[in-house]
Amino acid sequence: MVTQFVLRSDKKDKAGRCPVHLVVYFDGARLKCATGEKCRPADWNADKQKFRASYPLAEEANDLLARLTSDTLAWWRKLRAAGEKPTLEGLRGVLRPAPAVGEAAVEQQSVGVLYEEYRQSMRARGYAWETLRQHIVARNWFTGFEQWSGQLLDPVTYDLARHDALLGYLREVRKLAPNTMYTAVKDLKSFLRFLRDERGLAVGIELRKLVAKPADSPKLYLTAADLEALATVVLPANLVATRDVFLFCCYTGLRYSDVVALHPGNLQEWKEGRVLRLIQSKTRAGVSIYLTTAASAILDKYADSERLRLLPVHPNQVMNKYLKRVAKLAGLTAAADLVSTDHGGIVRAAVPKCELVTMHTARHTFATQSLLRGMPVEVLQKVLGHKKIQTTLIYAKIVEDFQHHTMRRIWEGQGAPDRLGALDKQVCAVEPLAA
Repeated sequence: MVTQFVLRSDKKDKAGRCPVHLVVYFDGARLKCATGEKCRPADWNADKQKFRASYPLAEEANDLLARLTSDTLAWWRKLRAAGEKPTLEGLRGVLRPAPAVGEAAVEQQSVGVLYEEYRQSMRARGYAWETLRQHIVARNWFTGFEQWSGQLLDPVTYDLARHDALLGYLREVRKLAPNTMYTAVKDLKSFLRFLRDERGLAVGIELRKLVAKPADSPKLYLTAADLEALATVVLPANLVATRDVFLFCCYTGLRYSDVVALHPGNLQEWKEGRVLRLIQSKTRAGVSIYLTTAASAILDKYADSERLRLLPVHPNQVMNKYLKRVAKLAGLTAAADLVSTDHGGIVRAAVPKCELVTMHTARHTFATQSLLRGMPVEVLQKVLGHKKIQTTLIYAKIVEDFQHHTMRRIWEGQGAPDRLGALDKQVCAVEPLAA
């Protein structure tokens, strides 16, 4: 008996993937059957009849092919001992064994139904709206795979082969970025863990095998000169409010979800100044943020006793669209390094900074500029509302100037923290903690 694995490039699907077939030769007889595996021609090594390393989880997929070969050989030996001839139906039974006699076949369920049960359970337990919204996105990814592949993501029968197919769909069809892929796998694992531990479902895969790692992605932040350019540029009337709200977030570190909900009840007097006290929408952490002169001036500009909100904030998509125009008019056209991935490789491109600015850039800007001005990381953690200081330390890693100034101060006694940054310290200053 001789077995071969062949990629049927003549049966390419819309995603460019071709089915892998098993061809078996028995004493002159030839049988051919689909294995259920698919890949792009670039991910298949025709000479070695196996998946290349570029295929997601190639090692596990090749182990599957080896198992199919072993099962086919065992089947052939039984037939030969019994004096029977191999048939196509018999080969299909080896590749896709039917339930044992007396064992009822389990009806497969769509992941959409079970995932909605999981999400409703999270809602009942009081999870934040942003978390519930993210799980709606995850549910749509998984149900989208079912529609695209024609296969159900049933947790009971979920295995590494199906997992590889899902990853291929998310990466190649949905074009998800590496960190979004990480989020998808993380959400899938928490969903399967819920079914296994809290609903008693026999999940068909060990969760430790579902591995995903986040990628280090550059975080765009604005320099002191960029902030000065934004603050002084002359803009059309319809863009002024967008610029002001963005700068306010640069001076306070607020997310869009928090600045859009600010109301007079969040504003309180504190000594000779004012502070914002609020519960963050994303993490539900309470924060207290001192309002610097620049931040207070923006609030005073839009002070209106009849206004329900402190600032005129547009929908997030509108804000991001306007911000790109604001940044371009302010001259933020220097090239920024845009890093992406494609077919397993890193793709770098020079893109004008103005095209990459979003509302979340303000939070990155506040964090990095605060560090550059010497704010202790522990204080920055409290202002940003991070639960873990490791999250705050990410900003310290991406600011090369912060690293260089710190080394020079420690080793050469130069560049004291109070001299860092060219912009007036009032812009991002934070009131010292009370003794």
